[in-house]
Amino acid sequence: MNKPFYKEGLKFECVRCSACCRFDPGYVFLSASDMDRLASFFKIDKKAIVEKYCRIVNMGGSRRLSFKEKKNFDCIFWKEGGCTIYEARPLQCRSYPFWQPFLTSEEAWNKEAENCPGMKRGKKHSLKVIENWLEKRDNEMYKLEDIL
Repeated sequence: MNKPFYKEGLKFECVRCSACCRFDPGYVFLSASDMDRLASFFKIDKKAIVEKYCRIVNMGGSRRLSFKEKKNFDCIFWKEGGCTIYEARPLQCRSYPFWQPFLTSEEAWNKEAENCPGMKRGKKHSLKVIENWLEKRDNEMYKLEDIL
């Protein structure tokens, strides 16, 4: 079996530029554990979180929860200065940029790095750490039926 291009690790340090949270349309999918974390953070129940902050997205036969976006496509929780729920942010946000699509090849990683000034700088994350992020994402329950 071939070792991945990142076998020696990859450098990443979030510079809090918010490029991954703003300007472009997209989804921030929420898992069951994300919803538990958010309910604790806001001190409200999951139903209230869904009603106030979420939208339901149909994804080829399954339904998922995603944060709503502002009209300019910023994340609903982005305010001047950054993320207002940083301590409770979802796994999708916490694991960036160690997402499967960016780890398929060095070219894919370099392409994403064009949009993220924190990639290729700062602390080197080991193969084990990167694989741990991938495993966490694989093991989360994202289907709406698993969350509510």
